[in-house]
Amino acid sequence: MRRYLNVGQKPPIASVRIEEYINYFTFDYPEPVDESVSINTEATICPWQNEHYLLRIGLKGKDIPVDERGASNIVLLIDVSGSMNSPEKLGILKTGFKLFVDELSNEDRIAIVTYAGSAGLLLPSTSGADKDVIKSAINSLGAGGSTAGAEGIITAYEIAEENFMDNGNNRIILGTDGDFNVGPSSVDELVELIEEKRETGVFLTVLEVGTGNLNDAMMEQLADNGNGNYEYIDNLDQLRKVFIYEYSKFFTVAKDCKIQITFNENTVESYRLIGYENRVLENDEFEDDSTDAGEIGASQTITAFYELVPKNEEIDNVNLATLDFRYKFPTETNSRLVNHEVNHSIISFGESTENMRFGASVTGFGLIMKNSEFKGSVTYDDILMWAENAVSFDDHGFKNEFIQLVENAKMIDN
Repeated sequence: MRRYLNVGQKPPIASVRIEEYINYFTFDYPEPVDESVSINTEATICPWQNEHYLLRIGLKGKDIPVDERGASNIVLLIDVSGSMNSPEKLGILKTGFKLFVDELSNEDRIAIVTYAGSAGLLLPSTSGADKDVIKSAINSLGAGGSTAGAEGIITAYEIAEENFMDNGNNRIILGTDGDFNVGPSSVDELVELIEEKRETGVFLTVLEVGTGNLNDAMMEQLADNGNGNYEYIDNLDQLRKVFIYEYSKFFTVAKDCKIQITFNENTVESYRLIGYENRVLENDEFEDDSTDAGEIGASQTITAFYELVPKNEEIDNVNLATLDFRYKFPTETNSRLVNHEVNHSIISFGESTENMRFGASVTGFGLIMKNSEFKGSVTYDDILMWAENAVSFDDHGFKNEFIQLVENAKMIDN
């Protein structure tokens, strides 16, 4: 979305995933106390449909101090096919991976697997103390040839398993433009491969770069099905965000996270989850510990919004729903169940927290970008007003960048 707006175009509607817009940002949620994840909820009058309520659900993974993170076994899986031969693709990945190397401890280990027409081991598992050796290998990367992505994935998992750390952070970081054209390349084939490999206990981070032949829907599904997360990188600020500011997200604190909400039929007439269309589970999958679900990294926040149609106009303290949350510790196979009652006085939107006001501004923006039939009365000016008054928690300026992007979109539409 940022890339399109910065060149004077609106993003294709099919590319808009509102939950990705929202969860790009870190929110000011409380630290967990007795669990690995905290739950935080809030309800207001919906600002784009005043007859409705807006419910915010926030999760936060516990912080892990640097000296308690343990060692990491990392495999960088880098696409060096011909389509990657540009500064905005392989060039930006090389810069980012060198930033990542600077964050490694001496106990960490890192290997580098590359793939083009075939896959190969560029650097065997090497101590994080040997930063010059690792950076030299990264500097040697060049692009050319076709793209055997599936073979690269298989090789990377083999290397990760050979160097597996029983109590460590075992992770593959895949850097690509998503252009797989040799071997299995359909979404279903690659997802099936990733589903098989996630049983190894190795997590997967997918970093996508570039323009033109992006296949971000496939990349997101690989991350979702491979116990991992997905990032799009298009500039130096995003490199810093992923590899420095949010480095702790590489350390999973909760896996197979699932939320099941039972709305109170006495107070809620109907409800709509905004976004998350490709992440919805069947009811019977909630208690099934064999069902894969999302991961939460250290200090990572996850946010979801529901738009509710109330049963009546009563806005005193009401029980809206019961929220059940299941998750597993990273090395375990049995889930834990946490219950949370969603009881709230329905306050005016103006009285709500910055978390609610900024999150709603991003959500409203996503509704406009998607040209959603549910966007109600929301306008660019509303979004700007809500966001501009909710940026006190913005250490690295990404919320203020969002405001500028809204201004860009407003000018394009005008």
